[in-house]
Amino acid sequence: MLTWVVNAFKNPTNGHTESVGPAWLWALLFGVFYFAYKGMWTHAIIGFALAFVTFGISWVIYAILAPGLVRKHYLQRGWVPVT
Repeated sequence: MLTWVVNAFKNPTNGHTESVGPAWLWALLFGVFYFAYKGMWTHAIIGFALAFVTFGISWVIYAILAPGLVRKHYLQRGWVPVT
């Protein structure tokens, strides 16, 4: 396993662990609904608008960017990567 690939994050305040899994696959299958489920509302709204304008092509681009976006989302909120 590569060291920069993180599959889970732990909340330091309550110890809850959230698994990321294959974010690209979930974003490709469920699109903006995946980002809404993860609480990433800004990306869900932007992704919905872009999908409407680009006739769904942006859905694939968002799926490629999803692992980095989810990782950044958790790190900005203070979650600790679990290796």
